[in-house]
Amino acid sequence: MKAIHRGLAAAFAFGTALALGGMAQAQTTTLKWAHVYEPAEPFHTSSVWAAEEINKRTNGRYKIDVYPSSQLGKESDINQGLTLGTVDMIISGSSFAAKAYPPIGVTYYPYTFRNADHLLAYAKSDVFKELAKGYEDKTGNQILSVTYYGVRQATSNKPFKTCAEMKGLKIRVPDAPAYLAMPKACGANIAPIAFAEVYLALQNGTVDAQENPLTTIEAKKFYEVQKNIILTGHIVDHLNTIMSKQLWAKLSPEDRKIFTEVAQQASAKATAEVAAREKELLDVFRQKGITIVEVDTTDFKDTVMKNITFESLGYRKADWDRIQALKPAM
Repeated sequence: MKAIHRGLAAAFAFGTALALGGMAQAQTTTLKWAHVYEPAEPFHTSSVWAAEEINKRTNGRYKIDVYPSSQLGKESDINQGLTLGTVDMIISGSSFAAKAYPPIGVTYYPYTFRNADHLLAYAKSDVFKELAKGYEDKTGNQILSVTYYGVRQATSNKPFKTCAEMKGLKIRVPDAPAYLAMPKACGANIAPIAFAEVYLALQNGTVDAQENPLTTIEAKKFYEVQKNIILTGHIVDHLNTIMSKQLWAKLSPEDRKIFTEVAQQASAKATAEVAAREKELLDVFRQKGITIVEVDTTDFKDTVMKNITFESLGYRKADWDRIQALKPAM
């Protein structure tokens, strides 16, 4: 009888272990994290690190699959996907968040930031917190962290040195109003081609020019089909790591803390990598035979300020003034 009891006990224990294991497996939630950047870029590698770290810190309760290179759609698609529930997390610029809440796009008004340090000071400021809250109140989506993306420069088939020389130039910009300001003020013809299609558009002459940070020009190999880089420096850019309203609502306070802390650590890692590589790239491009054209950015800035109002883009001049007053932490 004792042997039978022992056998039953062992069988019960085994069955319980299987059931608990099955419950643990059933409780693993798989999430989709999407962006438009290349697998080798820091935005992707840091996201993969974050996905693994969140999995560890939640004891396997969350498994995150990261989809780079517009695999789940172009940038406007993945932003919409947060609302539709087709993605759970994305990396995307405030220019696209501004489609839902225009004031947050004020950072894309040309020449808002003096440099990367000024941008990073903004990311820790009260004005950022207020703008982020406005976006979150409007959409329910949560901005977890901010990553430095780089200073946007132009590439072109033909070099130009002044704003006036851009008149009639066919230039690709992202499909968000914020990016239009500088080219529009200078009289360029704007083509909002999807990010994944830019290389081909440059190669086949659909457009004459495009604008992006140096690190993106390298990652997307635009230097292969454009031999002039013009240092317009018109936007000091950033990306937000954003979580959908639906996912945020499901998370416990403890899990919200884990996701936020990890996203901020990932952003810090990517920011450091981007900033370091950006400093090296002008020499790298010169060695590849690319012509680097320096310009008087005051010419471009003054033309924008004269022709494009903050209100026309849905921004508030008061927010811009507060950003101008920020000083980087020493």
